[in-house]
Amino acid sequence: MVIYAVGSTNPTKISAVRNVIKEENKKIIGMKVSSNVSEQPFSDEETMEGAITRAKGCLVDEKVAVGFGLEGGVLETKAGLMLCNWGALVDREGEIIVASGAKIVLPEELASQVREGKELGEVIDGFAHEKDVRKKGGTVGVLTNGWISRSEMFEHIVRLLVGQYEFKRS
Repeated sequence: MVIYAVGSTNPTKISAVRNVIKEENKKIIGMKVSSNVSEQPFSDEETMEGAITRAKGCLVDEKVAVGFGLEGGVLETKAGLMLCNWGALVDREGEIIVASGAKIVLPEELASQVREGKELGEVIDGFAHEKDVRKKGGTVGVLTNGWISRSEMFEHIVRLLVGQYEFKRS
């Protein structure tokens, strides 16, 4: 059995990897791994760094063959503060693959609070009048009226990672 680990215990991140990697000989597990970035990453670079750190952190368990790191953040653009998501795949040979997902502009009502230092997860919970939105449909789910969930957005990133990984190995 080959073990793939996700550097998080968040169910949306684990299900994203499970929904993409379905081979019977691969076991997907979640691991509590630190991103070593801000609680609220505030750039593409910081969000990508968090994803890479999470993926590498999975490899501390010598039974893990491949680590996945999935990280959400925000970045300032001319259009406004945008939601961003990054993923990383790291294997035992030291291969590091990264990919980014869709970006959407946050409503100013949310963006202003995040700019003031609040974490987006806390802000979206208040906005949506729900608890732990990040473990469900996520901010993207709220802002797209359920058309795209956080897990689906991360699935897209995992497909980009796995596709690149398979391409490089072929």
